[in-house]
Amino acid sequence: MTPGGPRIQAPQAIADEDELERSLRPRRLEDFVGQEQLKDQLAVSIAAAASRGEALDHVLLAGPPGLGKTSLAQIVAFELDVPFTQTAGPALERKADIAALLTALEPRAVFFVDEIHRLPRALEETFYPAMEDGCLPITVGQGAGARVVTLDLPPFTLIGATTRTGLLTTPLRDRFGIQHRLAHYGPDELAQIVRRSARLLEVSVQDDGAYAIASRSRGTPRVANRLLKRVRDYAEVRGDGIITGSLAADALDLLEVDALGLDRLDREILRTLCEKFGGGPVGLSTLAVSVGEEQDTIEEVYEPYLLQCGLLERTPRGRSATRRAFDHLGLEGPGALTLI
Repeated sequence: MTPGGPRIQAPQAIADEDELERSLRPRRLEDFVGQEQLKDQLAVSIAAAASRGEALDHVLLAGPPGLGKTSLAQIVAFELDVPFTQTAGPALERKADIAALLTALEPRAVFFVDEIHRLPRALEETFYPAMEDGCLPITVGQGAGARVVTLDLPPFTLIGATTRTGLLTTPLRDRFGIQHRLAHYGPDELAQIVRRSARLLEVSVQDDGAYAIASRSRGTPRVANRLLKRVRDYAEVRGDGIITGSLAADALDLLEVDALGLDRLDREILRTLCEKFGGGPVGLSTLAVSVGEEQDTIEEVYEPYLLQCGLLERTPRGRSATRRAFDHLGLEGPGALTLI
């Protein structure tokens, strides 16, 4: 690397970071923090399926990114002691892709499809007979000589994960026997996750340090673990390696993560609404151009948390900042602004 040039992360460093992320995932239901109702439902269903020697019913997990949908799918496979196969909706482009994966499954295996709402509509019908009847019709040949051959599939469990349930078609959604939406986590649950991850990372964290990280983690375990790793770096370089409440606050201030868990782009979205457009309403496309971000990213990644915090409103005319957004930014809001 040339002096002052861009720092490029080596492939091995990326692989190590991915491995570290996987190592923080819980392996059993009892280790999974939060989502108690879903855990109870899964525990009963898993025990019943195991006692009968059957495949677990198909499972649909919905909710914002980073809440543990992939971890839960892996836990289900671990608890059932069956193989785990993973893919993603955008990766499935042809019926042959689905056929190759389904025919290779072992009996009672878990087949996990992330972002299942992005599965091409033309391929959804391939899953219908596989999920319902355990068979896979395949057309062999072309034209007048074409014929349909039906392949028998071993019993399996399809677990679909989605951040946008509304994009799933009704026929596909109705074929999932177990459906649940994951909710954001509270600070106490996130602090418990931070303490567990700190033990796995062999990092010393005090209770106030864990809570400081948890309170700025946007209700999301993935964010909590990411912030923990960055605070750990800060503690090793500018502290004695122990994460205290004050050290965590200093580290997160350096990372530009404020007391509500908002990062720079969160605040830029709010500041653009408040300062440039008087609080709104502003169309999504205009807002996206103003902050230099894609519409989908704003709508799917940033808006949900801003809405949850009561900082943003969706109206028929566009997005509006609330009184609380003005207060959070230390700005004086227009008198006609909706109070929250």
